[in-house]
Amino acid sequence: MAHDTTDTLMDPVHAVDPAALLGLLPVRPRILALGEPTHGDGTLLDLRNDLFRRLVEQEGYRTLAIESDCLRGLTVDDYVTSGKGTLDDVMEHGFSHGWGAFAANRALVRWMRAHNAERPAEEWVRFAGFDGPLEITGAASPRQALTALHAYLAAHVSANLLPCTAQALDRLLGTDGQWTEPAAMRDPSRSTGRTAEAARLRLLADELTALLDEQTPHLIAATSHADWDRGRLYARTATGLLRYHHAMADTSPVRMARLVSGRDGMMARNLLALAARGPVFVHTHNSHLQREKSTMRMDGQPVEWWSAGALVRARLGAEYAFVATALGTIRHEGVGTPPPDTVEGLLYARPEDRFLVDPARLAAALGDTPPAPRVSPWYGYAPIDPARLTDIDGLVFVKDVTPDTV
Repeated sequence: MAHDTTDTLMDPVHAVDPAALLGLLPVRPRILALGEPTHGDGTLLDLRNDLFRRLVEQEGYRTLAIESDCLRGLTVDDYVTSGKGTLDDVMEHGFSHGWGAFAANRALVRWMRAHNAERPAEEWVRFAGFDGPLEITGAASPRQALTALHAYLAAHVSANLLPCTAQALDRLLGTDGQWTEPAAMRDPSRSTGRTAEAARLRLLADELTALLDEQTPHLIAATSHADWDRGRLYARTATGLLRYHHAMADTSPVRMARLVSGRDGMMARNLLALAARGPVFVHTHNSHLQREKSTMRMDGQPVEWWSAGALVRARLGAEYAFVATALGTIRHEGVGTPPPDTVEGLLYARPEDRFLVDPARLAAALGDTPPAPRVSPWYGYAPIDPARLTDIDGLVFVKDVTPDTV
């Protein structure tokens, strides 16, 4: 079916700015999530940086969360709030997934530190990773999260309330190498996630988390709300990692579904915790933010799970907003001009280089027969599904992009 490509099809389009973006939404969101259809593109990271700066300056946003290790993110947050460490060290150790090598992320951290250095604590911007300590090749040892949680409690509650000593915890954890064994990602028999020691650690993590919750009034008074909140992050991460390792040792057909569900579950719990302290601007891949069920095929088998966005939306309703991004060309990856009878092709025909569209209005203008789905010649780009335009709250289109300088 050929679609009208005149300007009236997408009118009105908006500049990509906070006022226009928030103007599309029925309520001010606690979580404003901007998705990207590919990782590591400099144009999209620069757009994220610019939008976050203006959300801070114009709309009072204070927290940015990206798809990076939640524990490593503490290093970045310490630097931007207190100046602890050096920028080089923070970029090397504060990010997972290789994010520390990107020039746009370095510029972001530098701006956040400069912003905070000139303002009182109540106006500081904060950084957070909301992913678990996970990589595509496997998962981290639960040691850091579990020992940090134990140490926080041991310093402030009676020793007879603790379910174990630090020494007993260390013995059960064993060597970190057994937890991070890369072969375990493909071979469940190489995982340590269902040993007797791992089972005992899961019980201890649960008991330490319960103790943290039960002692909340005392811990906040004895330390600070920020320290207690960090303790909750350690607790979520310890239990999430141990659950993930348990799933890695699974030999059933649902093993992979449990792994991807576990990861997005950790993301969702981190996002909800961040939203409890104020509005959060989130940046990650579109697939982690979508509201519908996620699907893919792995090793020839279908895998289904609910993304972090779907889980958060179920809890927050309209206070969770998802703005997807679509691209015209990614020429350095062999993705040229989109076919004219696709969502990206229709948007590409407009004269603007980047703009914001109301997806519900666009879907209505397209009528009962949506355009054909775009098929990308490069696996790294996830096109917009024209049948699901009404499942997103806003659509940012960027005509042409360039790689980040690393």
